[in-house]
Amino acid sequence: MSLSRRNQLKSLLLLIGQVWLEKEAKEAEEEKMKHMEENCPPLSIPGCMQELQELCRKLHKQIDLVDDERYDMELKVNKTNKEIDDLKVKIQDLNGKFKKPALKKVRMSADALLAALLGSKHKVSMDLRANLKQVKKEVKEEEKQTGDWRKNIEDKAGMGGRKKMFETEA
Repeated sequence: MSLSRRNQLKSLLLLIGQVWLEKEAKEAEEEKMKHMEENCPPLSIPGCMQELQELCRKLHKQIDLVDDERYDMELKVNKTNKEIDDLKVKIQDLNGKFKKPALKKVRMSADALLAALLGSKHKVSMDLRANLKQVKKEVKEEEKQTGDWRKNIEDKAGMGGRKKMFETEA
């Protein structure tokens, strides 16, 4: 499709849309006028004071009725909006597009973990040290000769100690 043809079709669509918008505005205005004629009769102002007071009372009653209807409709709208929001939340939950909460770290022993995984029917104790081989600790000969290292440091402390250290090495 050429560029000029595309622009021509676009302008035609815009013109048709503009005509439809004007038509809808006219229909809305006519509907408004029709509603006003049905619900609001023309106002005739009476000449005497008593008739004027009666007219004011009548208008106040109508205002109260309209306020009651408005209040009821407002409550209905709020209720339906809340239901809509709840349904949106349910849809999001079903789709799975919600944030997963951060999991907390739980410290469990191996026995508690096995009990949680296997259930209370299976009694399994996991003693990791039971199967280990016991080894006797052998004292090295060097450690026996030198003894406690702290004593050697105390002997060599001070200026005399340094001198001893140099003398023994040389």
